[in-house]
Amino acid sequence: MTRAKPDLADLEARVGHAFTDRELLTRALTHISAAPASRLKRDSYQRLEFLGDRVLGLIVADMLMAAFPDAPEGELSRRLAELVRRESCTDVATQWGVGAYLRIGGGEAAAGVRRNAAILADVCESIVGAAYLDAGLPAAREVVERAFGPRLHAPRRPLRDAKTQLQEWAQARGKPAPTYRTVERSGPDHAPRFVIEVDVEAVERARGEGASKRDAEQAAARAMMQREGIVTEQVDA
Repeated sequence: MTRAKPDLADLEARVGHAFTDRELLTRALTHISAAPASRLKRDSYQRLEFLGDRVLGLIVADMLMAAFPDAPEGELSRRLAELVRRESCTDVATQWGVGAYLRIGGGEAAAGVRRNAAILADVCESIVGAAYLDAGLPAAREVVERAFGPRLHAPRRPLRDAKTQLQEWAQARGKPAPTYRTVERSGPDHAPRFVIEVDVEAVERARGEGASKRDAEQAAARAMMQREGIVTEQVDA
């Protein structure tokens, strides 16, 4: 039974751009396995993904400048990296439902290409690049704002972990960097438990526990910040 081709107009509606040159959208959805052998790179989404990556970064950076007028460069950079990372682009592509529209060679379809996170992320960027070529920066911005705008104030994961935040807090007050020491190690080798203590000058020590030293250190930093009321940003769990 032949699989019915989904209507690209439905995808355009979800993306938020009706293409004047529909061929650009088709190319943005074409996996290299479905491109003609003589023109693999030109007729697949790869070149559009290259362009879309840069367009997406520019637009999101501009959105962040407007949304966080008082944020320092470091915070803006962290927010940018979080918004345009592969997982975020995969989420957007999934929201658009692009998997059903991908043009894939017969041998590739069985390998789960339509659900491959890396490919979905690339196609998200290729669609942004296609919109840019089709109607310029305003059209691409409309697509990006519609998909990524709600994520500006709700990052998919913490922007900084607890250890980083605690160190920045200490250094901003002229204190040495926090130090960590192992208080206890228990459990068998295949399932260890660590208790770590964090020390910051002139602050009561705090402890954290975890299945690795890293997890225990994060827990200790988080415990100190929460106890002292110095949490300034969502922290890593």
